[in-house]
Amino acid sequence: MPPAFGGGARRLEGESAATSARLRAAAEVAALRAAGVTPLLALVSVGDDPASAIYLRKKGQACAEVGIESRRVALPAGTPTAEVVARVRALGADPAVHGILVQLPLAPPADPQAVLEAVPPAKDVDGFHPENAGRLAAGLPGFVPCTPRGILELLRHHEVPLAGRHAVVLGRSNVVGRPLANLLSSKGVDMTVTVGHSASGERLRELAREADLLVAAIGRAEMVDASWVRPGAVVVDVGIHRVPDPTRRSGHRLTGDVEAASVGAVAGALTPVPGGVGPMTVAMVVANTVLAARRQTGAS
Repeated sequence: MPPAFGGGARRLEGESAATSARLRAAAEVAALRAAGVTPLLALVSVGDDPASAIYLRKKGQACAEVGIESRRVALPAGTPTAEVVARVRALGADPAVHGILVQLPLAPPADPQAVLEAVPPAKDVDGFHPENAGRLAAGLPGFVPCTPRGILELLRHHEVPLAGRHAVVLGRSNVVGRPLANLLSSKGVDMTVTVGHSASGERLRELAREADLLVAAIGRAEMVDASWVRPGAVVVDVGIHRVPDPTRRSGHRLTGDVEAASVGAVAGALTPVPGGVGPMTVAMVVANTVLAARRQTGAS
C-alpha cells in the first residue's frame, strides 16, 4: 500500500496505475505491429513554451516505451492560424498517422479552437474536438480527454468506490472539469456529480464539503485547504504550480490546487503533486493512440 500523507490520508500514487496502463498498451501495440500496423502519433506545437516542451518530451518518451512512433511538428511563434490548420489537416489526411495531439497553449496569433477543430475526430487522441465532447456527453463511443480518463483509471486502480457516491468537481474547463463531470456521471460509473466554479460564490466551499470525491481543477495554488474537505473524503488534485520556497535550493517547489499538509490530515485519500494525476494523463495519451490505431485499421 502506498505510504500515507503526514495526517494519515492514503496516497493515491499515479505511477503504479500509469505503469499498468502502459503495460496493457505495450501488449496491444505488439499485436498491432504483428498485424502490420505501426501506431503513429503526431505531436503539434506552435511556439517555444518551456512547459509545453517538457510535456511533449514526456509524451514522446511514453510512446516510444510501448512501441508507438511519434512525429514532431514544431511551428514557430507567429505562424498564422491558416498555416497551422493546413498542417493539421495534412496530418489528418495521412493514413500513416493514427493520432494527432495539439499541445496547448499555441503562440499567437494561432487560434487554438480553429486548430483543434481541424483535427479529425477519429484522430483526436486528446478528445478536445466538439464531436468527441458531444459523444462523451451523449454516452456514445469516442475519445475521452486524457486527464479525465486518467483520473477515472487512477481511482479504479486504487479501488476507490464510485457508484452511488457524490462527486464535486471544482472547475468547469473543457479540458478537465466538464468532461470529467460527464464521465463520472456516465452509466457504468454512476456517480452523482456537482460542478462548482468561480461563479458559485460563497457556497463553493460548502459544496466541496458535501463531496465523497472532491476533484480540484481550479488553477489556483493551494486554494483548497482542510476547511473544504469532509472528513474521510477522497481528494484528487489536478493542479500543478511552481511557487517560491526559500527553503529549497532551487528557490521554488511544485504544488497543486490542494494544500496537501492540511487536507492530508482530514481526507481519507489524496493524490500527490507531483506524481498523482500527471503520470496518468501521459499514460492516457498512449492508450488513446492505441485505440485510434485499432479503430482506423480494424485490427484487434
